[in-house]
Amino acid sequence: MAAGPDVEKVAPISRRPSHPDGGSVSGGEDAVPPAEEEFQPPDGGLVAWSQVLAGIFINMMAWGYPSTFGVYQLYYRDKLKLPDAQISWIGSLQVFLAFALCTFSGRLADAGYVRSTIIAGSFLVVFGTFMTSLCTEYWQLFLAQGLCTGLGLGLIFMPPLSVINSYFVTKRSSALAISATGTGLGSVIFPATIQYLIPRIGFPWAVRCAAFVALFVSVLAVLLLKPQLRPRKAGPLIEWDAFKEGPYLLYILGAFLFFWALYFGFFYASIALLINAYARNVIHFSTTDSVQLLLITNGMSVPSRPVAGYLADRHFGPINLFAFHTLVLGCLIFAWTGVTTRTGMYVFSVFFGLANGAAQGLFAGSLASLTKDPRKMGTRFGMVCTIVAFASLAGPPTAGAIIDKSGGRYLWAQVWAGLVIVLASMTIVVARCAVTGFKLWVKI
Repeated sequence: MAAGPDVEKVAPISRRPSHPDGGSVSGGEDAVPPAEEEFQPPDGGLVAWSQVLAGIFINMMAWGYPSTFGVYQLYYRDKLKLPDAQISWIGSLQVFLAFALCTFSGRLADAGYVRSTIIAGSFLVVFGTFMTSLCTEYWQLFLAQGLCTGLGLGLIFMPPLSVINSYFVTKRSSALAISATGTGLGSVIFPATIQYLIPRIGFPWAVRCAAFVALFVSVLAVLLLKPQLRPRKAGPLIEWDAFKEGPYLLYILGAFLFFWALYFGFFYASIALLINAYARNVIHFSTTDSVQLLLITNGMSVPSRPVAGYLADRHFGPINLFAFHTLVLGCLIFAWTGVTTRTGMYVFSVFFGLANGAAQGLFAGSLASLTKDPRKMGTRFGMVCTIVAFASLAGPPTAGAIIDKSGGRYLWAQVWAGLVIVLASMTIVVARCAVTGFKLWVKI
């Protein structure tokens, strides 16, 4: 049932001013073509949806690639005989940098350097992956996979979000959620590539195959992206005035809590990878079966993202639905404490993947509904991601300490994660109320 008022119309957005001779004023490298003085977001059409396709490709790399680390972790532990605690720093640094650099890359996108930022980031990801295939020592892996690849991931994530946001108004949540399906696709393609090619062609060439996949999708993304907004050249790297907005601050707090619990694991990068470890250590899955479980969890996040985006646009609003799915995710983690069988583990992984995909798919769309000027989307969302980076870095040691204190049992770590994610949902609800007041049926 539809609820609340219609989505407000957004004022036309100015393009870059043109010279009398038809040329554009000098600025960012990604200069938009000279055209009419005002740009009205088309909210659909071939060009607009091609930007969503580019976003899918970028998300395949930006967040699908880090999901591969669970497979790398098993290889480094079993073949290179490295301890889990040492290996975990590679994945933790990679995820931290993927978030932390978003303020920088988001500001570059707002300034008009969309393609050049993505090209630089893609080069670092591909180069770091090729170098990983040659590594034989821990310090080499740390520099190639942790530092180099992590820097690249942090550069490529934000620019497509800024571009996609500028093309849509009433379909914005759907567009951003569909682009986020790339995360689920990449989370299946990259781990499967490594897992199933290592026995056939060896670790070095399996990693190189993953690098070639990353190169292919990044080239397609750069070719498809077409920035339309007038670059916002002037302005600070950080928009400090945003921190004076109550709803924005509450949204940041909710996002921090959400990713603090979501990106935890005992020497792993996310709950999805902790499920992998739980399946092996508690349910006694084989290594191959536990990786298949990880692929199921990641794969099930794909269909839920566009469905959640559609419902957000047409009926409930992105913030309302983000808070709801976050609550569902927290409840599912509580339910996880009762899983003790192989069948139960498969069922839980399916539902966890669906809920996780829906919640993460609405993450960007929720903030877009709080951002009045689309030209500031990259900066404001980048600021959120940079703060969230510290949550992702704090999650693993927090959960690890809980598991250690519990004698290796997962129960209290699961309870902690469930409580924190439920608290994140409540914080997002408060952010919503700060905008709408205490009204139940308001679409936002």
